[in-house]
Amino acid sequence: MDVEGTTTSISFVHEVLFPFSRERMESFVTHNISQKEVRESLDLVKADAKKEGLGELGDKQAVLLLLKWIKEDRKHFALKTLQGLIWEEGYKSGEIKGHVYEDVLPCFKIWSEKGLALGIYSSGSVKAQHLIFEYSTSGNLRPYLKAHFDTLVGHKREVQSYLNIAKELGLNPNEILFLSDIKEELDAAKDAGMMTTQLVRDENVVRGSHAVIGQFGELSI
Repeated sequence: MDVEGTTTSISFVHEVLFPFSRERMESFVTHNISQKEVRESLDLVKADAKKEGLGELGDKQAVLLLLKWIKEDRKHFALKTLQGLIWEEGYKSGEIKGHVYEDVLPCFKIWSEKGLALGIYSSGSVKAQHLIFEYSTSGNLRPYLKAHFDTLVGHKREVQSYLNIAKELGLNPNEILFLSDIKEELDAAKDAGMMTTQLVRDENVVRGSHAVIGQFGELSI
């Protein structure tokens, strides 16, 4: 299942998580530049900037580009990695609690008791996924989740990504149900052979040709 708009409100991501990382990005990178994960992420930003015709960037320019990407909600692996590291500090300090809808915990319990394996596929890094569910408003939900995928498996609107997930899980695509609020993601999952259901928690959601539910409790499994 997806996170933003599915288990978690879009406003939490855009009004809490993004500002938190934006306000701390420069100081975090400056103070942690010697850490392997931070250094590699910054180098990846610089390498991709060069490929995109932005020239040779210094560290400070790379940070400015990261801030621009946050504003654009760019799905870049290095950005998501650094955001996850920054959010980790916020979650552990208690400054952030991961929002999940009220129906998430009871349905996770019911589905798990039925023997269903639950997993997450999000554009946010696996680290960010772990944090939002471990430090959620409904307590630690990580024990209910058996698999996590991010854009390392592929982009969410590409059919191959869902085939890759099925392969990693050792399942046929038609054995997997994918839940999301985004029509294009569901289209890709369906084209890969998965079952699909669209979460419409907001009236502004663009609907597709998929089964629709307003909350998890409406799902018949």
